[in-house]
Amino acid sequence: ERCLGGGTFNITNGGVFGSMLGTPMIGSPSLSAVLGLHATKLRPVVMPDGSIKTRPIMYVALTYDHRLIDGREAVTFLASIRDQVEKPQRLLLEL
Repeated sequence: ERCLGGGTFNITNGGVFGSMLGTPMIGSPSLSAVLGLHATKLRPVVMPDGSIKTRPIMYVALTYDHRLIDGREAVTFLASIRDQVEKPQRLLLEL
């Protein structure tokens, strides 16, 4: 039986090199997950009223070992990251 405990979590920032989107790879047996952050760029966004405006967009990618992390928890984690980046006052006020 293989031991799956003691894994690590890495964060990589391809955005400093201008990367808009990419998928980080797990390159080590001891690595459980990698969060990839990418460049923030102005992109066209359809607003609730149907108008189109430019907004800063940053893509975030998460690669994880499915033997250790369930997809539901991974998506919940990504949604939490999104919420904190979009509304940092929630993090400061613990909302």
